[in-house]
Amino acid sequence: MALVLALASAVMAPTSAVANDDVLRRTADPAQQVLQTVDYANTRYSRLDRINAGNVGQLQVAWTFSTGVLRGHEGSPLVVDGVMYVHTPFPNVVYALDLDNDGRILWKYEPQQDSDVAAIMCCDLVYRGLAYAQGLVFLHQADTTLVALDAKTGAVRWKVANGDPRKGETNTATVMPVKDKLIVGIAGAEFGARGHISAYNIADGTLAWRAYSTGPDAEILLDPQKTTELGKPVGPDSSLKSWEGDQWKIGGGAPWGWFAYDPALNLVYYGSANPGTWNPSQRPGDNKWAMTIFARDADTGMARWVYQMTPHDQWDYDGVNEMILTDQPVDGRMRKLLTHFDRNGFAYTLDRATGELLVAEKFEPGVNWATGVDMDETSPTYGRPILDPKYGTEAEGEDVTYSGICPAAIGAKNQQPGAFSPQTGLFYVPGSALCMDYEPFHVDYAAGQPYVGATLTMYPAPGGEGRTGRFIAWDNVKGRVVWQVPERFSVWSGALATAGGVVFYGTLEGYLKAVDARTGKELYRFRTPSGIVGNVMTYEHRGRQYVAVLSGVGGWAGIGLAAGLADPNAGSGAKDAYAALGSYTALGGQLTVFALPGGR
Repeated sequence: MALVLALASAVMAPTSAVANDDVLRRTADPAQQVLQTVDYANTRYSRLDRINAGNVGQLQVAWTFSTGVLRGHEGSPLVVDGVMYVHTPFPNVVYALDLDNDGRILWKYEPQQDSDVAAIMCCDLVYRGLAYAQGLVFLHQADTTLVALDAKTGAVRWKVANGDPRKGETNTATVMPVKDKLIVGIAGAEFGARGHISAYNIADGTLAWRAYSTGPDAEILLDPQKTTELGKPVGPDSSLKSWEGDQWKIGGGAPWGWFAYDPALNLVYYGSANPGTWNPSQRPGDNKWAMTIFARDADTGMARWVYQMTPHDQWDYDGVNEMILTDQPVDGRMRKLLTHFDRNGFAYTLDRATGELLVAEKFEPGVNWATGVDMDETSPTYGRPILDPKYGTEAEGEDVTYSGICPAAIGAKNQQPGAFSPQTGLFYVPGSALCMDYEPFHVDYAAGQPYVGATLTMYPAPGGEGRTGRFIAWDNVKGRVVWQVPERFSVWSGALATAGGVVFYGTLEGYLKAVDARTGKELYRFRTPSGIVGNVMTYEHRGRQYVAVLSGVGGWAGIGLAAGLADPNAGSGAKDAYAALGSYTALGGQLTVFALPGGR
């Protein structure tokens, strides 16, 4: 296979258009990690190769660190200049650890947050990690307080509130420093919060711009004539026309997932979540621009293009999963691509400069809510899913149970990020294989109160012998699975691909696994103390490569175990779907660091 070039390589050299040379310089150094996404392109690919397919089976535990906090440990540590920065779930403690001394604590920052915020966090008390730029470590707390910490001392340089928990706004996501700004999202669609993405000035924490997902064009930062969807201008009031009355004001669309950035195009990419209330009968219309991929100018926030994957979402298929940016040949010429694995079970490949839709195929074979996506550019429904009415959730109205819908709301893939290897040209994707029964009901909005409007029951998809997870390699140009590894439970860990020809991921039982990037053959496994919902990372210190991962079961898949839930309907259907998990792992909060023996 011809070598496929990732955008990561394109961002290694600073350009005059990019002021934040610090992040570019450090992402060009594979010994460090300053972003949760590894690079701006969100490839989660490391050029380190001391640990490779030939020796990864010899990995040993080098040292460990207890975080002192239970619940779901998502995200990964950062490593900058010989210091590792580790975060925890709520209350979002931050540690700086000395890598010269097996993780000796250099400083600790423990936010003072109102414990009431925990009650309005949707799916466990998770946090997906820190970011670093210009001598600052950035923490976005559960209560939406954004904090810039001095990387050397832990002192607070500035902090600002990004949202209001009294309105149901919280945070679980990381942030991304881009040039002189910090890109920040919000959570809270399940409480009727109106989603927004914001850019804060890194120098002092002042707000540079804010763009909403729903509402008037001026508040979305959308130009009716210049912002396009599938090559055509979106037109005036595109969002307002797709909602009934003022429903857009509580319309959800929260961008609580991941960000990517292309320095050459100066565009930030991300996805918006489900529309407000899971009951589709209460919100007629397409509900724009929830469930949408956005490409925005990093300086102004203006939307260059949009693409709504699931208009009028009837299943809670949040569109926030990562956008992975690559440069690859399509039909004989190099294209600037964006690949996105959505919760709805479709993998989308688009031209990231124009928003042109190139591929839309099922990466989970059991998907049945739609038979496909209309790829006929002359069709009035071009780019829209071709729905199977049997698996909609509003045909017979409210208080009716609609059964056998695949995937379940938890998604064929949730937020746990995939990875891309320029060596193989393949994407490595953690996934789930669950279906659901869905009963919508009427719900009235009250600020700060749940605004869900549906009851779910989730269960293993047919034909999987009770297994609910798999890990796949995907060809994003041909739109097909190349190989797959079945797993007992949904894979809730982010993948990491390396130049050593190895792909790492974790399992809900607590195994760190290494597989061959070309074949999927298992090369190594190690049982950590608790289920892994964190993202595997690698770094180099004093000439030795290490692999590190947080373990601590939780997240939506592990919420029943993590929170000790008893109600069968608790956890939005996840409690019973993962009831067996308690026989395989227990609560925890630990960082485990691995290396090859003998100082290699």
